[in-house]
Amino acid sequence: MNIVSFISKQVPVSEKQINKTIELLDDGATIPFISRYRKEMTGNLDEVEIGEIVKYKAAFDALQKRKESVLASIKEQEALTPELQNRIEVAQTLSEVEDLYLPYKKKRKTKATVAKELGLEPLAKIIMQQREEEILFVASQYFNETIINEDLALQGARDIIAEWINEDEKVRNRLRRLYQRRAAISSAVIKTKKDEEEAQKYQQYFEWEEPLHKCPSHRLLAILRAENEKFVRVKITVPENDALDIIDDIMIKSNVESCTDQMFLAIADAYKRLLAPAISTEVLNQAKEKADDNAITVFAQNLKQLLLASPLGQKRILALDPGFKSGCKVVCLDKQGDLLHNENIYPHPPQRETTNAIKKIRSLVNAYKIEAIAIGNGTAARETEAFIKKIPFEGAIQVFMVNESGASVYSASKIARAEFPDYDVTVRGAVSIGRRLADPLAELVKIDPKAIGVGQYQHDVDQTKLKNELDTVVMSCVNSVGINVNTASAPLLSYVSGIGEKLAENIVNYRSENGALKTREELKKVPRLGGKAYEQAAAFLRITEPNNPLDNSAVHPERYKLVSKMAKDAGVPLQELIGNKKAIDTIRLQDYVADNVGLPTLTDIVKELEKPGVDPRKKATVFEFDPNVKTINDLKSGMKLPGIVNNITNFGCFVDIGIKESGLIHISKLANEYISDVNAVVQLNQHLMVTVMSVDLPRKRIQLSLID
Repeated sequence: MNIVSFISKQVPVSEKQINKTIELLDDGATIPFISRYRKEMTGNLDEVEIGEIVKYKAAFDALQKRKESVLASIKEQEALTPELQNRIEVAQTLSEVEDLYLPYKKKRKTKATVAKELGLEPLAKIIMQQREEEILFVASQYFNETIINEDLALQGARDIIAEWINEDEKVRNRLRRLYQRRAAISSAVIKTKKDEEEAQKYQQYFEWEEPLHKCPSHRLLAILRAENEKFVRVKITVPENDALDIIDDIMIKSNVESCTDQMFLAIADAYKRLLAPAISTEVLNQAKEKADDNAITVFAQNLKQLLLASPLGQKRILALDPGFKSGCKVVCLDKQGDLLHNENIYPHPPQRETTNAIKKIRSLVNAYKIEAIAIGNGTAARETEAFIKKIPFEGAIQVFMVNESGASVYSASKIARAEFPDYDVTVRGAVSIGRRLADPLAELVKIDPKAIGVGQYQHDVDQTKLKNELDTVVMSCVNSVGINVNTASAPLLSYVSGIGEKLAENIVNYRSENGALKTREELKKVPRLGGKAYEQAAAFLRITEPNNPLDNSAVHPERYKLVSKMAKDAGVPLQELIGNKKAIDTIRLQDYVADNVGLPTLTDIVKELEKPGVDPRKKATVFEFDPNVKTINDLKSGMKLPGIVNNITNFGCFVDIGIKESGLIHISKLANEYISDVNAVVQLNQHLMVTVMSVDLPRKRIQLSLID
């Protein structure tokens, strides 16, 4: 089995495409670079398809590594035959490899090893042959100081047989199929924990059972969390008689009762003591792995939507981190997001210095020529919004409510301390709120995605898989937008294709020492930024107001000569070709097809020439909540309210309606028709008009609907 054939069984693309993609990956190319600038090599694969190849390439590497370890172990025991070696080498899954390895695996002391030490293995083999009619007499031949009667001899032999049955590949595979079809998951409350307050959120799982294959990912993760917190016990079961029948069918080979009676006892013991626990754990782990993948996919989709949320752009922003007792922290930022001023105001109780607060805000808006105001959506957010909107400004000032999830994590982080060593966490948090309005992507990359709060059960899933997937999403978003190399922070630069943390720091240091970069070519002067990194990164980094207009576009420097030829053939200077649709329309792409460039790349180049460096994100728009709804107590069934989608799960979406608690639109209430994918109907940060279905005040739960 080779890597290409392995991946081709999982990813529906040709082996040639897989092979070329692997070559590029092995040469250090990133997913964004391959999908954008090596289309001819891969047959125009997109980021998702390349990502799948990366995923299964890693799975193949892990499988091969395990095979090497297993083969070495068996060889060391001098038990490796050519047939066994071949079976291990052609195995397609880790479970196949482990089944083949099981008889040779070094074991702790078991009942079977004890019985073997007592010399009972020959007796076990006689019983397994199922021909001996006087098995009691045979058993009496194995007496010693420990084995003093036939029952002890037969018990030891059965222990050995039970282990053999457990290690039988055919038995395990057929039981796996049974579990895949018939396994049920059940949970029961631990009685001593039943009345604890924390346990009540898992009340529905105090007595629960359903087929495992029908258990949705979010429910499985909830049940397993309840088990991890020791509120319930979880079991995986199949009809026991069906399982025993499967083993009997494989292991019983004669009608000699004296032996088959012993075999039936050994089979029952093998299933209950060894096979059922092992297969149950295996299928539950597989179900958990699928649930993890599902939850990670949801999280990744949410994160992508959040990172690509609408930016306001380079504006002078006044940002407020609201509060009651501690007041509201106010910061003023310039167009680049740099901090110009900070102070506190106290417009709310208990101080209620409203008049003074109004004067301060008006003075700051005028002094720093503020163009927009950002208000964090935490405590006192609505009250602060109402206060700001009452202030009579001289010009039109847009007021935005900004989701501040994770701002406190950023403000206490190493990155924030490095950016603002002379300011406390309150100033850093307010700055983060303002910068999020200007450019959500640039600010959110500084925060661990798990702290942003747009997933389900993100702390329960495989953390390595989650990190890898989220890093891939962040890289995809950063490179799809393109980054201003002269203003981007080190955390943002680190996600650019081919850069990473160390080179990002080097770019920032180079800017500090030499001033803004004038051309992409100048990137090669950055310490340790070699040819490969330049190839991967250059086209995703922008130079604003450049000498060469292509430096502020997504055209790769390797195609600059080609574009210059296009301009010459069109009869215009390069500068005049950019954005000149009339001249661009005269370009015949077929004339420029060559061995290393085809129509997919040429089409991308022409699109970029029409609108160079265009940000794919929409512009931010002002949103207003219902001014009459301030707390959950103001809600009544039938109310229609504006809201913003702030989280998406498999079972529905949560909507911010301007109060502390978000409301849930269950998937069944998203449309008048059946919906299987929540993302097909709504997206993160989408503005909606929702209907209040019900309000559970004791549990602070709000049910909403999109159905009129």
